[in-house]
Amino acid sequence: MKPVCLIIGAGAGIGGNVGKRFAAEGFHSVLCRRRDQQGLDQLVEDIRADGNDASGFLLNVVEPDAIENMVALVEKDIGPIEVVVYNLGAQIGDRALADTSYKAFEMGWRIGTLGLFRVASCLCPLMEKRGTGTILVTSATAAMRGNGGQHSHAAAMGGRRMLCQSLNAEFGPKGIHVAHILIDGAVDAPDTLGKMLGAEQFQALRESRGMEHDGLMLPARIADTYLHLAQQHRSTWTHEMDLRSFADLPWWNH
Repeated sequence: MKPVCLIIGAGAGIGGNVGKRFAAEGFHSVLCRRRDQQGLDQLVEDIRADGNDASGFLLNVVEPDAIENMVALVEKDIGPIEVVVYNLGAQIGDRALADTSYKAFEMGWRIGTLGLFRVASCLCPLMEKRGTGTILVTSATAAMRGNGGQHSHAAAMGGRRMLCQSLNAEFGPKGIHVAHILIDGAVDAPDTLGKMLGAEQFQALRESRGMEHDGLMLPARIADTYLHLAQQHRSTWTHEMDLRSFADLPWWNH
């Protein structure tokens, strides 16, 4: 039975590429996303076409028991979850305080922070019994710096970062590696940045900053880093890491 890498938030960007990378290393990648069954099926098909193992499920993390039932299903029918990647964003765009409803603010928290808490509540006891496990958490610049118009996102990501620290403090000594990965820049991903900008503006950005310019972060290269984190020896575990293109200023310099 192959070890399982469960990816919550497996689109065509970071999540999908992480799934491909781990599957190529002998994992069974379980890809979960909220919608787009066709896109999900294509990701799974691509991985299987390379001779590797993958499964795909639609998952809405704000639904009661959805996360808990998914973890139970995977553990029962596919195998022990050795790595979980929490890759859900909670970005609702720039909104002034007056334009941020209670519902929108709470949704950011439910996706950005509570969802991770629920994953940890399910998985950490199982990983603790096995004496091993890795939790890789994708985060954002907003976890470090709250900008105007980012009330919901900054609160959700800041909470995510603190939750990762608390999980690490409790479960690191029990053999569970918790890593908070700050994506400090624009990712060349069609179903995240591409949808936010629109197809035409996204392509213009790719041509001016991405592609051969390497000014947009490449999901496949991000996936290499996630694999590296999962393979680290416990004597040199990384808890927090920030990634950005060579051309971007780091979050603390602007």
